[in-house]
Amino acid sequence: MTEAIPLPFDLPAVARKKLTVDFDGGNQSSDGGVVLLRQAESRTGVCRRIAAAMPDRRDPTRIDHTMADLVTARAFAIACGHEDAIDLDLLRNDPGFKLALGRCPESGEALASQSTVTRMENAPSKCGAARVMAALVDQFATSVAPGPRAILDIDDTFSAAHGGQQLAFWNAHHDERGFAPMHIYHVDSGAPVVAILRTAKTPRGSEVATVLRHVTKRLRQSPSWSTTHIVWRGDSHYGRPEAMDWCEAEGSGYVFAIAGNSVLDAMVEETAEHLAFWHSLSEEAKLRCYTEVEYRAKSWSRPRRVVARIEVSLQPDGEGGLRQETDIRYVVTSLQGRPEHIYENIYCRRGEAENLIKLHKAQLASDRMSCHAATANQIRLALHTAAFWLMREVRRAIPAGHAMARAEFQTIRQRLLKIAARVVELKARIRVHLPTSCAERHLFRAIAINLASPGS
Repeated sequence: MTEAIPLPFDLPAVARKKLTVDFDGGNQSSDGGVVLLRQAESRTGVCRRIAAAMPDRRDPTRIDHTMADLVTARAFAIACGHEDAIDLDLLRNDPGFKLALGRCPESGEALASQSTVTRMENAPSKCGAARVMAALVDQFATSVAPGPRAILDIDDTFSAAHGGQQLAFWNAHHDERGFAPMHIYHVDSGAPVVAILRTAKTPRGSEVATVLRHVTKRLRQSPSWSTTHIVWRGDSHYGRPEAMDWCEAEGSGYVFAIAGNSVLDAMVEETAEHLAFWHSLSEEAKLRCYTEVEYRAKSWSRPRRVVARIEVSLQPDGEGGLRQETDIRYVVTSLQGRPEHIYENIYCRRGEAENLIKLHKAQLASDRMSCHAATANQIRLALHTAAFWLMREVRRAIPAGHAMARAEFQTIRQRLLKIAARVVELKARIRVHLPTSCAERHLFRAIAINLASPGS
């Protein structure tokens, strides 16, 4: 199919020289860094694993695009900032994407259109979506080698709904309808375990326990995870009696925040008053101390260890002065160790999970769940998780000590993926010409070599 090429046009002169712009620059791509994603997929295999979990019911004699091609193209597009399926219509003939999908950039067939990709997202049933979620857990289990103990962060985030969608629910805090996908990440590696679509309300105890049970059971099927002591960490939404009962019965650890109450406050009152007394005599802006108590709520099956962090500080009184205030936070845990260590070195570091969720949601646009069916939106969440794996692998290939070794995905995309590339297809070779003025040309080469090296 021949496409009309726009006529050249002029812009204001530069240094008294006429400026003309045309579209005769040859077969070029604005996502030259997609070749790095191709190498990242070759290393991780996350797209192939997801595709294998999605049975293809199409007539094999009439297939132009395999399930693996559809999943890979969608994940590559998300990583490059094309988060909507309709963007695939614009990328069908992009030489960079065709090359990354194993097709010749000029003579190869066009990639799948938006309608084909959307049918792929809507094809799986509930059981099919569950298999995809299990595939993500398997991807994590085979990619990350655990130590004797592994801490898994569990948290959720709000994503607004786009019309009448299944599972959408009114959230009073955000004052709109939406979802609250549940994210699980490995603390030491920052790798995603799984992301589960759910309605925008506080999870019930049975729901939390079900997620912990299924994820732990799936991880235990991997030989490297069979003997690892798994510790679950989360805020007060996840400190449910059913979850703690299950962890104790199965030998998993936990550290969850719990809301304070008059009973807990009374149990640490003496310590809090003692700290307030010494704060009034000191010149410090604030003082902290830590203690622990054995506490049993009415809904709990047994007494449990509760660690309290007590902080006394001076706060504005609203009249231009300062008043002394006491702030107490509680966490319930099955772990051993000093109260300060439990709170500061284990629980408080769960803030990193919020940064990982930000990468997933804000920088990979995983809140674009605009399909009507809940299963289709779950598949979309899995595709965005696949893009997370690819971007993480590219970042891991950055040499240690480089300024971008800890860069966010948006920075990696802007400086390494969104690079103009002229792709030339010869008889026996394909050449990708990147700009001579590419600011990160040395880093780009180093990443490509590291991703291509099997032992790196």
